[in-house]
Amino acid sequence: MSKASDARPEFPVNDRNLTLQRPHRGGRGLRAWDAADEQLVAEARRQLRPGQRVAVVDDSFGALALGLADFELTVIADSAVLGDALALNAHANKLTAPGVDSWRDELGPVSAGESPELAEDRFDAVVLKVPRQLDYLEFLLRWVNQVLRPDGWLLTGGMIKHLPDQAARVYQRLVMTDAVLPARKKARLVLCRAGTETLADWQGLWKGYPEPAAGTSLQALPAVFARERLDIGTRELLPFIPDSVATVTEGAGVLDLGCGNGILGLSALAARPDLAVTWADISSQAVLSARANVKASGLDDSACHFVHTDGVPVGTGPFRIILLNPPFHEGGVVGDHIALRLFAEAAEALAPDGELLMVGNRHLGYHRSLHSVFADVQQLHATPKFVVFRASCPQAVQPRGRS
Repeated sequence: MSKASDARPEFPVNDRNLTLQRPHRGGRGLRAWDAADEQLVAEARRQLRPGQRVAVVDDSFGALALGLADFELTVIADSAVLGDALALNAHANKLTAPGVDSWRDELGPVSAGESPELAEDRFDAVVLKVPRQLDYLEFLLRWVNQVLRPDGWLLTGGMIKHLPDQAARVYQRLVMTDAVLPARKKARLVLCRAGTETLADWQGLWKGYPEPAAGTSLQALPAVFARERLDIGTRELLPFIPDSVATVTEGAGVLDLGCGNGILGLSALAARPDLAVTWADISSQAVLSARANVKASGLDDSACHFVHTDGVPVGTGPFRIILLNPPFHEGGVVGDHIALRLFAEAAEALAPDGELLMVGNRHLGYHRSLHSVFADVQQLHATPKFVVFRASCPQAVQPRGRS
């Protein structure tokens, strides 16, 4: 994202400007759109005709959806952030916030290894923000091929530095490119028509690996972090989970916060099948994947919950244990601002005798951050890259992130 101050938050749309901001500032003013958003809205408005059905996919903070609000929109996003951002920014601009669907709505409760059944020929146009992950880009283009009407078009765009490597080859293989628009302000737009390859029977829809600690092979959809191999930070945290859950009472609540494919919560459930485990992630494809993996494990899922949300699910808890491997980047922004917000939310959601069990990148100095939220912070393990902590006894101080 462009690193402009919130002091000038006007997003240009035709003859008016929209006021846009991020729902979480992260300790520094970060603009809620980039040059690709500006160009996508301007070009889409040139191409669209009244009455056409438009899908807006993976808008970041509402620039695309609000910039095209006068068309018949379906808004789909993997990130749970968009719903809050759209509500915030629609209110600020006296607009009606469109509803936001996720891939949970679009794909349904798909099982690991299965292809979803989708209604076809639904949209005259799709406006799409290009993701960083190459597999997720392939997923999106195959989905577009399935839902775009025969005479429809696809407009994609992103900041050049954020486009995934070999993206051009994926476009060449999956869609028919009508125009690669000239790069402007370090952003690139591509106008396409649908190809023939869809999600049906795509071998790359699910990828995974066996994991003894979880008692099953783990599979995940394309937008999920570390879907093909065990994350090296998670590897350091896993050995501490069985001992942590061994002495808690039957039915105790455990939260896998930022669950990804669900491995941390699955490891807790494998060690103690009587626990009430909740999996939560900002990515809807992560929540779908965690649910599919719990189902495939054969463990009792009657006390399991799966929530697509940004942070600790509202109205849940208190939790006896919260498991966390926090992200340290949001788009192009790197820092501890996300982790510090999650620490504060975790502290509020813990039971009086609860604890946060987490792994973090050593260079981010999470021992200092945790001490600003928890009175008792223990270092359980350390490597040159990662540190494992147990934190308990929440304090009242709310930290601010560095980014």
